[in-house]
Amino acid sequence: MSLSLKIAGQDKNVQLSEKIFGCTFNEDLVHQIVTAYLAAARTGTSAQKTRSEISGGGKKPWKQKGTGHARAGTTRGPIWRGGGVTFASKTRNYEQKVNKKMYLGAMRAIFSELLRKERLVLVDSFSVASNKTREFVKQLKDLGLNEVLLITENVDENLYLATRNLPNVSVRDIGSIDPLSLVRFDKVLLTLPVLKRIEEVLS
Repeated sequence: MSLSLKIAGQDKNVQLSEKIFGCTFNEDLVHQIVTAYLAAARTGTSAQKTRSEISGGGKKPWKQKGTGHARAGTTRGPIWRGGGVTFASKTRNYEQKVNKKMYLGAMRAIFSELLRKERLVLVDSFSVASNKTREFVKQLKDLGLNEVLLITENVDENLYLATRNLPNVSVRDIGSIDPLSLVRFDKVLLTLPVLKRIEEVLS
């Protein structure tokens, strides 16, 4: 059975790749990829300096013997005020390793599920004549859309300005599609060139 998707507003269907849009939904794999994407976006904030990272302290504070002080070779040791921390906490890297095969498999599963759930909307092209948000919202209403991820060939200035204040709308170009956005929004709006490009990348 061949897969197809109707172009919105037209009596025309586009044939879809069975390899990309006919996969079974692997929930565990998709969860792993989305979790890895969220982890990669995390930034560690903890950062302390060890004694070797504190500036100064190269000069011996006093001679080794005869002063009555305990011997000391630097003023940047952990027992000194202004010295380094013994077990300094360091910024943590939260990235998780995801190989290419897993990523492509998860993206195919997501697009297949979007098609099955009728959450994919296809148009020939999408553009806005001005940067007015109300005009963009009107175009969405004409397509029967509210909460949507819009994926286009490129995001021009008018499209960016028209959509930046809409909390239920996100705009991506073909190079910045991510698994989290695909599963987050109720509908995913694609242009025909984007669909062809997705089939090329995920094949």
